[in-house]
Amino acid sequence: QVQLAESGGGLVQAGGSLRLSCAASGSISGIKTMAWYRQAPGKQRELVASITTGGRTNYADSVKGRFAISRDNAKNTVYLQMNSLKAEDTAVYLCKANSYVLTYWGQGTQVTVSS
Repeated sequence: QVQLAESGGGLVQAGGSLRLSCAASGSISGIKTMAWYRQAPGKQRELVASITTGGRTNYADSVKGRFAISRDNAKNTVYLQMNSLKAEDTAVYLCKANSYVLTYWGQGTQVTVSS
């Protein structure tokens, strides 16, 4: 089993920045890709960014140039640096980790951007 613990969410004004962290614990040796998703009220969960063990990244078009995902394999932690935040970025942000056969989700952290 893998446990994921997100932190770093909060309330920020439009144009501001936040840095989210997701720390993995448990049976972490099998973790491959890690990712951040978000879900706003009344909307489907969507991929924000992902990163492989080798550092290859992928971003949603809506966050390209504003968000940056990174990973510290020694600390088993993935980060999401969010800059130039917009009201439409308001959502619960969830961390996901994939092994070869299983998918794990964190509980999520709320990000609220005031306009």
